[in-house]
Amino acid sequence: MGDGPLLPDGIVAIVKRDCPTCRMVEPVLAQLDADPHVELTVYTQDDASFPSGVGKVVLDEDLAVSYHHGIETVPTLLRVEGGVERDRTVGWSRAQWTACTGVDGLGQELPDMRPGCGSLSVDPTMVDELRVRFEGHRLAARRVQVGALEDEIETMFERGWSDGLPLVPPTEARVLRMLEGTTRAPGDVVAVVPPDLVECTVEKIAINAVLAGCKPEYLPVVIAGVEAACTDEFNIHGLLATTMPVGPVMIVNGPVRARIGMNAGVNVLGQGNRANSTIGRALQLVIRNVGGGRPGGVDRAAQGNPGKLTFCFPEDEEGSPWEPLHVERGFDAGASTVTLFPGEGPRGIVDQLSREADSLARTYAACLLTVQHPKLPMAFDAVLVVGPEHGRVFAEAGWTKAQLRERLHELTLMAGKDIVRGAQGIAEGAPEWVGDAQLPKFRPDGILIVHAGGGAGLFSSIIGGWVNGETGSQPVTKEIGA
Repeated sequence: MGDGPLLPDGIVAIVKRDCPTCRMVEPVLAQLDADPHVELTVYTQDDASFPSGVGKVVLDEDLAVSYHHGIETVPTLLRVEGGVERDRTVGWSRAQWTACTGVDGLGQELPDMRPGCGSLSVDPTMVDELRVRFEGHRLAARRVQVGALEDEIETMFERGWSDGLPLVPPTEARVLRMLEGTTRAPGDVVAVVPPDLVECTVEKIAINAVLAGCKPEYLPVVIAGVEAACTDEFNIHGLLATTMPVGPVMIVNGPVRARIGMNAGVNVLGQGNRANSTIGRALQLVIRNVGGGRPGGVDRAAQGNPGKLTFCFPEDEEGSPWEPLHVERGFDAGASTVTLFPGEGPRGIVDQLSREADSLARTYAACLLTVQHPKLPMAFDAVLVVGPEHGRVFAEAGWTKAQLRERLHELTLMAGKDIVRGAQGIAEGAPEWVGDAQLPKFRPDGILIVHAGGGAGLFSSIIGGWVNGETGSQPVTKEIGA
């Protein structure tokens, strides 16, 4: 909404002929107009001759009055004093109209109450046009003119905005609709985006969320992802510049998962869910289009992975035998969060036979030892995505998540003599001085465990990480705001 036409003092009614309730109260409006103590003004949305019997009828032809004063239902009756709305009632209610106007005996022949109809200013076929007409000035972004004979999709490819897939054209209407998904002002600076260190506003994120195909309700999740990515701890610049095939992985927790329809079940790490797919894509497009992180430029991944297009999924908290990831990381269970992890594409773990927790933990450990390289200790973190059927094995054994993590650390201890350079006929490995030591594969907090996937199938997955610590990247969790 915003500044609009001032309303005159007195009683103001907003109506439309194409509303049975408005037609029903036509005699009541004439009754109010005839009362010497009432100064009545009627704004009509669709017919200058309606209602009859009223002296001051104004056609709200461009719907400016209805839009700027937040009229969602007609009839709406307002009492205005000194240019300020003091009372409002929607639909028809004899008691409420009497209280608002101070006039008794209104509409005695009418039912006591009847609901109204939707205002034209909130009609789905018109609201986007009205938003552009009245709020387009809110957008700071420069409009790129596309010629009548140009193809919008091809133009966006040619201008280098795309990640290789078609984009949704970010029209004013779509961007303004996207901004409805957050209470934050369009000009709020969310982060400074590497590698070009450009200030990124809510509006810029909204534009890229449109490009990615997001719905407005996804926008707060994308904003939190951008905030997390642009921290020193996550180090998105380093993640771009490395030649390793890694990128940001988004793990979503909390009530927002259900609210926006994310998929934590079948094919959780794959395609098919709009929220999962477009939220991660929007983050990558912000980094590309705002921060300048493009493949072949600062993005130097030697091979990359499909997850660099988008990699976002929620945890299945309801089906999990354990506390969710965000609770482990210090947030309330009722909070909604995004955790960013610097990861490669997922690799599957197959164990169809283990029915004992320790046997399954040993399978996990054997696979985890191969993260990035089986002879490199403590350099890389990992996310272990435990599938529901595997999760039940641990639940039936009464293992907590902490127990599983502790056992995995025990099982992934590495004998120095086996991992030094040249050992096992492999030149890669740890330096010679660790030969007499026993080294952990992972840091104490280097294994993140989440629960997700379809209910059928004895499978889990590993997402290997990039270099951890101050020289690399740390997982970062941010709470999702409004």
